[in-house]
Amino acid sequence: MKYILLIFNLLTMSFMNAQEKKIEKYQLLPFGSIKPNGWIKVQMQKDVNGFVGNLDQLVPDLINDPIYGSGRLQKHSKSKELGNLKEGDAEGSEQYMWWNSETQSNWWDGYIRNVILLDDKAGLEKVKKYVYSILATQDPDGYLGIYDDELRYKFNSENGELWSKTTLYRGLLAYYEYSKDKKVWDALVKAVDNVMQNYPINASSPFSSGEKFNGGVSHGLTFTDVLDKMYQITGDKKYAEYALFLYQDFSKTYQSEKDVQLTNILNPNYKLQSHGVHTFEHLRPLIVAAYATKNVELQKALAIYIQRLENATTITGGPIGDEWIAERIPNATRTGYEYCSIHELLDSYTVLLQKLGQAKTADEIETIFYNAAQGSRDTKHSCIAYLKTDNSFEMLGTKNGEIEPDRKQTRYKYSPAHQDVAVCCNPNAGRITPYFIEKSWLKEGNNTLVAAILSPNIVETTIENNPIRIEEITEYPFKNKFVFKIQNSKNSNFKLKIRKPVWATHIKTTEKFTLENGFIVLDRKFAKEDQVTIEFKASIIVKEDANNEKYFTYGAQVFAKPIAAIEHKGKIYKGDFYDVTYSPIENTKYQFIENNNAKFENDKINVTLKNTTTNQLENVVLVPFGQTVLRQVSF
Repeated sequence: MKYILLIFNLLTMSFMNAQEKKIEKYQLLPFGSIKPNGWIKVQMQKDVNGFVGNLDQLVPDLINDPIYGSGRLQKHSKSKELGNLKEGDAEGSEQYMWWNSETQSNWWDGYIRNVILLDDKAGLEKVKKYVYSILATQDPDGYLGIYDDELRYKFNSENGELWSKTTLYRGLLAYYEYSKDKKVWDALVKAVDNVMQNYPINASSPFSSGEKFNGGVSHGLTFTDVLDKMYQITGDKKYAEYALFLYQDFSKTYQSEKDVQLTNILNPNYKLQSHGVHTFEHLRPLIVAAYATKNVELQKALAIYIQRLENATTITGGPIGDEWIAERIPNATRTGYEYCSIHELLDSYTVLLQKLGQAKTADEIETIFYNAAQGSRDTKHSCIAYLKTDNSFEMLGTKNGEIEPDRKQTRYKYSPAHQDVAVCCNPNAGRITPYFIEKSWLKEGNNTLVAAILSPNIVETTIENNPIRIEEITEYPFKNKFVFKIQNSKNSNFKLKIRKPVWATHIKTTEKFTLENGFIVLDRKFAKEDQVTIEFKASIIVKEDANNEKYFTYGAQVFAKPIAAIEHKGKIYKGDFYDVTYSPIENTKYQFIENNNAKFENDKINVTLKNTTTNQLENVVLVPFGQTVLRQVSF
């Protein structure tokens, strides 16, 4: 309760300052201003050469469905054949009608952002052709979506009206920020205006859809992503006010995914129970709504919701939900997390970071990206896990061998598409790195650049009309040393803020600095060619979860004991792409002991643990969580 009050007080102060100054804590840089470097760039290139760049070849019927154009949905349209099992999680066929819009638009969003950041010439030409083909489907009144005249904006049941727009417009906005193509911007303005005219503010109910399953309707609340970006670009309050209206309407209508509804948040006895992806993505609409008003109740609700999400996250940053949260707390072995949820929580935290500016939020973003996200990727093949657990003793389709009587579980495997379940996680796996990079640097006021999320990258921007280029040279999170190589053509004075990670025990640098709310502040005149060198010292930290399980961390990484495994090839897609499952060669479990002599050496942790089979103490080598497939991480 004390922690919720602390967050509430911080939020209240932030909102008061934001209302007075008409700004949020930090300002975004246009997409494309920050480019990847080092190992992250190498990984992104592998992804574009792999499943991220080839998903349209692996599931062409889904990606090429003309659902926004000649294949718009009509009253008598039949359910789509998606290639999935359609069992267990599906409630009726209506959701399958809009699914391809999510699959293709989220994939394009990730692909657009990857090729922009990699300056992939062939990919950029492909993207431009796609963007103009989509714009050609826009109606004269501005409508840009998946329904024909008879259906659009006239629903009383499950639909994907706002959700299909959200997934499409996010990618178009990224392309606009990169290209500054006026035709794209004009189309987006008309499209958003069309929504606001057909669902007039405070005079309509976009989320009224009966009282049955409405997952697509609930996803549509994230149309606030589009509105928030439009507000960031234009400063026009109408977008923020409309986002507030959407959240308020969502809160007072029936929703099957209801964790973020205001009455549920303010109910102290309510426990998170909804589809995990919805729960974690819905933090963003709540943030945007809270920042659109001085309403104290919304500020309180945001503080409570943030705490609930933290309580539903594993030590590695894995947001539980396999696929529903179901009032559970995280368990390293028994609660899985979905790759979609990993991306959505990370994205939500980046919005919180930009608006509130807490260093703690950036630490949580890094925990998610460098641990849960990396730990859900196959270390050898271009594919990801749909569902994954922190302790992963096998990956044969089920959750560590658990039998689920109500469905055939196949999500615990690695796949370039996961078409047997739903092609949703792979598109989001293509989005997560560009979204992570996008908020790595932020601006504060007119003369401050903030290295908020630490990673190897290059930022190019201006400070008071002076071009600035900073190359952040680092092997982070594997090493904790940073060189910020600065090009400052006018030899100007500006502030450089660099986040001090919460785990850092000491800051090693020759720079004179002050510490300000978790940030190192350098305020000096920088030469035309300058550099700042900083190293953060770390120590092994043993963290404990709600089940009294112990995790070993060093720096930004969690460490795990890898389990040797046999690889099994599954469904074969086009080319060299196929599903992969893993069975353990041996599955010895280990137990934590207090006098464990843990030491960090050669990028690994050597530790003494008890072998639970022999009851003997053994020296065990732990490696970074993100470098494992099968593993034991909690002891």
